[in-house]
Amino acid sequence: MSGRERSSERRILVYSALLTLGFAVSGIVLGNWVGSMVIIFDGAYSLISLALTLLSLLAATLMARPNSKRFPNGLAALEPIVIAIKGAVILGLVCISLYSAIHSVIDGGREIDTSIATLFGLINVIGCAIGWTMLAKKNKDIDSGLIAAEVKQWQMDTLISVAILLGFVAAWIMLQTSLSAYATYADPVMMLLMAGYFIKVPAVMLKEAISELLYMSGNKARRKGIEAESCQF
Repeated sequence: MSGRERSSERRILVYSALLTLGFAVSGIVLGNWVGSMVIIFDGAYSLISLALTLLSLLAATLMARPNSKRFPNGLAALEPIVIAIKGAVILGLVCISLYSAIHSVIDGGREIDTSIATLFGLINVIGCAIGWTMLAKKNKDIDSGLIAAEVKQWQMDTLISVAILLGFVAAWIMLQTSLSAYATYADPVMMLLMAGYFIKVPAVMLKEAISELLYMSGNKARRKGIEAESCQF
């Protein structure tokens, strides 16, 4: 990747970090206000995404440095390491949320303000979709693994927001019918469905990153073996 592309990569990561910060703060504050587990999860996911984006930005800055005697082949291995960390952290968050949702269902569900939650869900869907689309479009020109991981994060956040919105709409409709007593289960059930479905995304990220690291390690070991054999002749 050229220096110009590395510079573009860092700018895109900064943009992603600022956008993520806005979603993280609004999600956590509003989630606590209306008492929604899934909105808090969405905000917490955005907050973790922010920390991971800053990690990606640091990696991109280090990878842009010229090769040195200590790192003659550069710091290309940082990319799969960062992606592996992202996958592991997001996977952990999904598993914790899954556990919390199961306990909430057992305890009888959670009451939420569906009108405010639905409005937030709509705004969140639009904002996340814009972030996802813009990052994916910008990455077509530079084809960065770090940006691709960001795109996956935004894709996951957008789909989570869509699921949240549909769930709140369903809960609001239930409150207008004879099924209103079951509306308290809408929030934890949404969390269960989302966690069960989206657990695949970070798992695949982690698997692919580990595979790339093992491939790099294998190539390095192979080169050393070839060099050792060459020295014998």
